[in-house]
Amino acid sequence: MDSNPSAGRLLSLDFLRGFIMVLLAVESTGLYGYLYDHSMGRPSNHLFIQFIHHPWHGLHFWDLVQPAFMFMAGVALAYSLNKQWANGVTWGQSFKKTLKRCGWLFFWGVLDYAVRPKGLSFELWDVLTQLSFTTLVAFLIFRWSNLAQIGVCIGLLLLTEVLYRFTNVPGFDQPFTDQHNFGNYVDTLLMNKINPGGWVAINCIPTAAHTIAGALVGKLLLSDNKQKLQYLIGWGLVCLLIGFGLDWLNITPIIKRIATSSFTIASLGWCLLFLSLSYWWIDIKDHRQRLTFFLVIGMNSLFIYLFFEIVGDRWFTGYITFISDHVLNWFSAGGLIKAIAAAICVFGLEWGMCYFLYKKKIFFKL
Repeated sequence: MDSNPSAGRLLSLDFLRGFIMVLLAVESTGLYGYLYDHSMGRPSNHLFIQFIHHPWHGLHFWDLVQPAFMFMAGVALAYSLNKQWANGVTWGQSFKKTLKRCGWLFFWGVLDYAVRPKGLSFELWDVLTQLSFTTLVAFLIFRWSNLAQIGVCIGLLLLTEVLYRFTNVPGFDQPFTDQHNFGNYVDTLLMNKINPGGWVAINCIPTAAHTIAGALVGKLLLSDNKQKLQYLIGWGLVCLLIGFGLDWLNITPIIKRIATSSFTIASLGWCLLFLSLSYWWIDIKDHRQRLTFFLVIGMNSLFIYLFFEIVGDRWFTGYITFISDHVLNWFSAGGLIKAIAAAICVFGLEWGMCYFLYKKKIFFKL
């Protein structure tokens, strides 16, 4: 827990983190799924489909949320380490702190999926468990040269390609086929199960590139380089070209659920452009007014994520929705009105909790 909210912070990063958490919080209310299901056959369905994960080969806007989350964690890592080392903290002390943080991320990620209707479960598909691995990798190579770190990213993506294409495990020898790929095989070893949605635990290998790239961007933004924005935009466009190029040339398909190399690179490109726009608008052009709505939730992102994932999913959301629906029954409201009203009530109360913590200068960290 921290009580110093804004000293030396990159506001564009807090805004983006808040924006992502707002999207996730609204998603946890079930509103996106409702709007998608009830817009089938209508033009609006083309919009709402962007707020659900692509079923397999392709890319929706919602597929960029986790990459952005892990990318921003890398940027925040650079700012945190810069502050620690400026205050005389040794590398060893930073390592212990990072290792402890990664341990807690792993714990909360496992706990998020641990309680199931049929009993306790051990699963490694949560973003926090993935982040526990990618953060540690990004820290361990943080002091390497930029070129060396880019080389590690390329190496991780090549390793992913090799594992999926050339391991040839019987029954799991179809690189880009759901339920029959190498990632599914590893899950049977780690958890004795396969995710029915196609998610795999070894996504942490390629997506470590997101966190490493975020740390590199953080160092760039902390530097005196006068072409920061140009670098961000340039690298963003290059990544988009490479990622989508691999897909269009039928080399490696863009599949978020197994984090193919093409997906990882393309999503990184979008992350770089998102941060570029935010950095230009907020930190360069100094448009900092009316950011409080996002900063309130962005500066307590870990708290609100765990709240709506654990407490919200298992009790809070259903409880508030039940009350909201029954109140609206008095007015004979339709299903759409009920869904929107429930989402507003749930999100409003969650945002209110973050606002209370914000005003009290209480910020939860690992």
